[in-house]
Amino acid sequence: MEGKLIVISGFSGAGKGTVIRRMMQEHEGYALSVSMTTRKPREGEIDGVDYHYVSNETFEDLVRRDGLLEHAGFVDNYYGTPRAFVEENRRAGRDVLLEIEVQGAMQIREQFPETVLVFVTPPTAEELRNRLFGRKTESEEKAMKRLRRAAAEVHSIGEYPYLIINDDVEACAESLHSVISGSWTPEAPDGDHRGGEIITDQAQKEAFAAAFSAGLEKIL
Repeated sequence: MEGKLIVISGFSGAGKGTVIRRMMQEHEGYALSVSMTTRKPREGEIDGVDYHYVSNETFEDLVRRDGLLEHAGFVDNYYGTPRAFVEENRRAGRDVLLEIEVQGAMQIREQFPETVLVFVTPPTAEELRNRLFGRKTESEEKAMKRLRRAAAEVHSIGEYPYLIINDDVEACAESLHSVISGSWTPEAPDGDHRGGEIITDQAQKEAFAAAFSAGLEKIL
């Protein structure tokens, strides 16, 4: 049986990568697609683990050869998903995780309508600001760029069937696994997800997005 395709999106600083790693430590059967990027590695990042770091020329050549499932620009750099890894692991029966931005997620949904789409977010805009400035991996100017990008992305939350609040990494990881495995339903939630609340109601997602957007406006 072919593996599922799962897209996890969220604002920069939402903790997506940490949640995914925790989930993969606790549950087998997942393969994480390592995105390709033209940005420079941050301190401590490893080529082939955090990202595949390539030149603009290499990236553009892959685009021409249809070697990427999706690609998008984000804060002055390109990001994309190598096609071969995804296809090979799905054929092997593994559920493939894509940690990508909104623009790329919509490209994947168009190609693969059965994709499981999940948006991960901190509980408030103020918490997002604290995480971005607290990690001290880039300049204040770059962090502010990411907050401005979040102000644009927040309006896409309603495009995702699942919104998960990352207020606790372990709980959020379990929430994500329950959504992917199909063990969670609104009528009969699987376990205690406090700290990893799952929102699927469209009106609730839109209300959350509106409140988050208002919070970002105050910060910016």
